[in-house]
Amino acid sequence: MKVLIYDDAERAVVSAADQLVAVLETKPDAVFGLATGGTMLPLYQRLVELHRDGRASFGKASTFNLDEYIGIAPDHACSYHTYMREVLFKHIDIDPSRTHLPRGDCADCVAEAARYEALIAASGGIDFQLVGIGQNGHIGFNEPTSSLSSLTRIKTLTEDTRRANARYFDNPEDIPKYALTMGVGSILATRRCLLLATGVTKARAVAAMVEGPISAACPASALQLHPKATIVLDRDAAAELELTEYYQHVHPKGAESVWN
Repeated sequence: MKVLIYDDAERAVVSAADQLVAVLETKPDAVFGLATGGTMLPLYQRLVELHRDGRASFGKASTFNLDEYIGIAPDHACSYHTYMREVLFKHIDIDPSRTHLPRGDCADCVAEAARYEALIAASGGIDFQLVGIGQNGHIGFNEPTSSLSSLTRIKTLTEDTRRANARYFDNPEDIPKYALTMGVGSILATRRCLLLATGVTKARAVAAMVEGPISAACPASALQLHPKATIVLDRDAAAELELTEYYQHVHPKGAESVWN
């Protein structure tokens, strides 16, 4: 793992956005894996700003999102289809036909999971995967005890995850109990992976991911097995790491090492 620690969340977001745009510059038709959630909002805002400034074009790029709630249609206000359209897609020059998310309103969710996994493979695989981390260590909707070799499938959401997402729903009874998500194995198959985490509420999960044992109890710890995983943190999210001095020695203030 490459662990980059920045003084604040703003610098961490700028770093993550710059790394994604650098992929676009070298491969305009890159395939990106995208995530949702509060952590990603400032990152997508930054990408929109870079596009408006003429510093990033998504005209040839393709995207695959990690997940979608089961039982929610793409036009639902709380769907991840809506989230991505409102915070990113409608503000950049990406071809809507090149943006992909699972269908949460599918008639056969098992078949939809298989279709989505096959679509990723048919695209040539994901060049750059963006992920966040839940307070319980989940990535995508791969909750604790998820198989570390899992592919896209149905997952039952924990009550902690449902409570964390409750702020997006008007009524508690409307919070979905299930989701379609790319699996841990799907994420490990990507060519590059960047995990962005900011804020002290993510510190314990980050420490378990980076320095704890590889365990299904913390699905994000599987990123220790990824050959090109970059962990981008602010100081608050890095607060419980024990080897911070070493990470800062290799990458002072998030800079690249001399070998990069």
